[in-house]
Amino acid sequence: MDPKLLEILVCPLCKAPLRYQKSAQELVCKADRLAFRVDDGIPVMLVEEARQLTPEEAEAL
Repeated sequence: MDPKLLEILVCPLCKAPLRYQKSAQELVCKADRLAFRVDDGIPVMLVEEARQLTPEEAEAL
């Protein structure tokens, strides 16, 4: 994931910064508890495609 791209990407719902989870290939919004997948280096920033984080996953961030 390009660090410059990560600097400008925000959550499409709340506009909070995203955290890149390299092991899961996801961009995570802690505030909304959503994980957006990254396919071949391209973030899929559609809310309807996002995965809801479990409370345990959100707490671990």
